[in-house]
Amino acid sequence: MQSRPRKALIIGAGIAGPVTAILLRRAGIEAQIFEAWPYSTGIGGGLQIAPNGMHVMEELGLARELIGRGSVAESFDFYAQDGTRLGSINRDMERRFGQPAVNICRATLNEILIDKAWCSHAELYFEKRLVGIEDRGDQPIVAHFADGTSAEGDFLIGADGVHSAVRRHVVPDGPTPFDTGLIGFGGFVPRAVLDGVSLGGRVETTFGRSGFFGYGFWSTDPRDGAMWWSTQPANGMDAATFRGQEQSTLKQHLRDFHRGWHDPIPAIIEVAENIVVTDTLDVATLPTWSRKRSLLIGDAAHATSPHAGQGASLALEDAMRLGRLMMQGQELGLTFQNFELERRPRAEKIVAIARRNGSSKREFSASGAWIRNQMMKWFLPLGAKSMDFMYAYDARAA
Repeated sequence: MQSRPRKALIIGAGIAGPVTAILLRRAGIEAQIFEAWPYSTGIGGGLQIAPNGMHVMEELGLARELIGRGSVAESFDFYAQDGTRLGSINRDMERRFGQPAVNICRATLNEILIDKAWCSHAELYFEKRLVGIEDRGDQPIVAHFADGTSAEGDFLIGADGVHSAVRRHVVPDGPTPFDTGLIGFGGFVPRAVLDGVSLGGRVETTFGRSGFFGYGFWSTDPRDGAMWWSTQPANGMDAATFRGQEQSTLKQHLRDFHRGWHDPIPAIIEVAENIVVTDTLDVATLPTWSRKRSLLIGDAAHATSPHAGQGASLALEDAMRLGRLMMQGQELGLTFQNFELERRPRAEKIVAIARRNGSSKREFSASGAWIRNQMMKWFLPLGAKSMDFMYAYDARAA
C-alpha cells in the first residue's frame, strides 16, 4: 500500500511562502498556503530583487517575466541633498553575478509568485489568520485560524513576515519586533516626472542632513513606472500617527522635510499620490528557528530592515535551500537543523549590514553630514567590494 504524500502547512503568502510551496511540490510534498489578508493585486510599494534572488527566480522559470514586468537596475548612484555626486555602486551586475538586479512593484511580484504556486497545484487560502498551533508527536500538526477553521499537515512553515504569528509558537518568550526610529514614506509616480533627469536604469539615492530619498524606474508603464521612497528619523511621531493623516498633510510634511533638496525630488513629491507610510522594524536574533515540526523562514526567522535591499532576496534564498534540503528525504528535525545551520550565518551577517546602513540616514549636524559625505566618496568603492558576497551567492548551487 502506497503511503500518502507528506503535506506542508505554509503560513504566509508573501514571497517566501509561495516559493516554498512551488519547490515543495517539486519534491512531491503537498502544500497548503494560508494568508491572513484578503487576496489583492494592488498592495505594496517598490522593491529590488538582487542577483542572488534572481537566481531563484531563474530556477522557477520566472526571471524573464520579472525583467519584462520590472526594470533592470543598472547602478545605485549616491548624492548629497544639494545634488553633489558622492559615488556609484552595483554596476554591471548581470556580467559580474550572472543575473541583474531588478526593480519591481511588490504587488506585481506577489501576483507572479501566487500564479506560479497555483499552477504548481499548491492550495491557497486567504483571510486565514493563524491563532494557534497544536503539535503532538503522535498526531498531525494542526493550525487553528481566527474564523474557527483548522488545517492538518505533517509540518508547518512560518513564512509570515516580521509580525510572524508562527514565531510566537516557535519562541514563545522570544523577541518581538522593535521600531528602529526611522519611518518610511513611499509610492509611485508617472515616468514623465523623471524625463528630464536622464535616469536610464540607475537608481538615485540622496543623503540629507536628516533622512534619505531614493527613486528609480520599476516598469515601462508610463502611468506609474517610477518608484520613490523617503526614510526619516521619527522625531517623536510614529508611523501609525502619520498613517492616520490625510494625503494632503503627508505631502506637506514631505515638502517641508525635503525642502531645498536637489531636483527632481521636489517634483516627485508634488505629483505623489497614495503615499504609503511604513514602520522600519527589526527583530533581535532568535535563539532558534524551529520547534518540533514548525520552522521559520524569511523575515519570520531573520527580519531585516530595508537598508541592505536584501529582504526579498533572502526570503527567496531560504525557500530555495529548504526545498533542496527537503528533497534529500532526511528526518524532519535534522532537515530543520541543517537549514538553520546553513542559513543563519549568512542571514545574520546581512541583517547586521542593514542595521549599520540605517545609521547613515539619521540626523546629522551640518559638519557631521559633510564628514559623512566625504567618507562616502572614499569608502563607497571599498564598501561595494565587501558587499559582493551578497550578490554572488547562488542558492541553487550552495
